[in-house]
Amino acid sequence: MKLYSILTIMSLLSFLSCSNNDSFNADVRNAIKSQMEKYPESTLKDIYKNFFQDRFGPGHLIEDVEQAHHYLHHELTYCLAEYAEAAEPTGWQHNFYRVNLGIVQNEIISCDALLEALIRSANAVKPFSVEDWQKEWSEIEAIIKAMNLSLPNYDEDKKEIDARLEEGKYIGHHSDAYNIAYDPHYRIISKKIYEEEILPLINNIISKSGMKFCNLSIYRMNYRS
Repeated sequence: MKLYSILTIMSLLSFLSCSNNDSFNADVRNAIKSQMEKYPESTLKDIYKNFFQDRFGPGHLIEDVEQAHHYLHHELTYCLAEYAEAAEPTGWQHNFYRVNLGIVQNEIISCDALLEALIRSANAVKPFSVEDWQKEWSEIEAIIKAMNLSLPNYDEDKKEIDARLEEGKYIGHHSDAYNIAYDPHYRIISKKIYEEEILPLINNIISKSGMKFCNLSIYRMNYRS
């Protein structure tokens, strides 16, 4: 009877492990597919950035609040606007949103309020070691490779990312190709803050304007030449 119970528990644990792994694979694949559909010029660097932002949020951007304030004002001052979504979730867990700076230019939220939301989002990040992230990224990268996306400069980008992680550094940047194609201007805001505080402001504007869609497409910021 005792042996039977042990075998039953082991079988259950094995089943749960497989189920969790299947869910992880599906969520990662869906996140990658979504990114490539929206941003077909993405490289491995850009996919990496999306996933590391989902784990670490905006913490690396808030080491100096005054500097973060300066950068935000700089982008808002020296950018023009084009059509884009107000926000989109990060990575496979959707812990954060990339919130378009156009919500400030469109007067949905003030610059100071966005900065305050950014700081609170950084303070809410759950600790996650670079070593654990390196393991998770290895699993994500294996899924990316299996998807045969034909990403440009894949091997070079992989070596660069791996070398950085070996040095204990997790931060990555958008590729030149991505920046040229999409000129991204956003801030990383926690899911809770975005959905509970910012999204209602967007939905309020949608309601008042009579629009019948659940997300607001706004103007994307582009640097003035």
